[in-house]
Amino acid sequence: MEFDFNNLEPLLATLTNLFANAGSAKQVAVLAEATAKIVQTDYDNWNGGTEIYNFYLTIPDYLVSQIANDQENLENEILEKTCYVLRPYMTNWYIKCVVISPTLSSDSQWREKAKAWIGGQGITNQGRVRSDNIANKSCDGLLFRSQPEIYLYQAFKALGVSFAPLPVFIRGGKDYRRIEPDFVIIKDGLIMIIEVDGDTVHRETPAEAHTRLTMLTHEGAISERVLASECSTPENAKKCASQLLEILNKRRKA
Repeated sequence: MEFDFNNLEPLLATLTNLFANAGSAKQVAVLAEATAKIVQTDYDNWNGGTEIYNFYLTIPDYLVSQIANDQENLENEILEKTCYVLRPYMTNWYIKCVVISPTLSSDSQWREKAKAWIGGQGITNQGRVRSDNIANKSCDGLLFRSQPEIYLYQAFKALGVSFAPLPVFIRGGKDYRRIEPDFVIIKDGLIMIIEVDGDTVHRETPAEAHTRLTMLTHEGAISERVLASECSTPENAKKCASQLLEILNKRRKA
């Protein structure tokens, strides 16, 4: 049985499914966003000759910053799972290590953007470090956890509504809490929290979701949950965004 080093999609898909079934969001995010290659790096004469490979995963820089504190563990866990999956194929070869690194930037305006960042531009309070459900996608320099969220973001943006995608809310004091709702809309004096369900590895029950959002709903915010399937295309997302704004309009009139 031979392994096709030129087609790593089956390997990546299998690894992603295994980690997703275990609820391991960081591993899934890395594998889903990575450009992967397996490269021979060494050779020894043991047991008739053995080829030694490294498994390289290059990922966007905004994702690197979210896994930095756990990168070594992630590399080891992905290596362990990779060796498990490839056991039937590894006869006279094996993978020695997994290396996660940032994709080299092709942005020709990086100097201007760096200077703007130093001046305070582009700094946001978006969620970046929730270990169980990290934001692994980017649009307009903002972070999101799924493509349906990006479609919904674009729909709200087109409607001209004031909103915050993936903001961080903190309640201090004795019972410290931090939450990162998918969206918060402010319109006509009302505040609506929107959660997009079924779009990431992270799962929670309705009771867990209710408890997580109470620090905002108990202050008068309206909470709405939509399915990722309702925002699966730009057209669906536009309909969903319009329906959410209509709910706000009815609440205002009431």
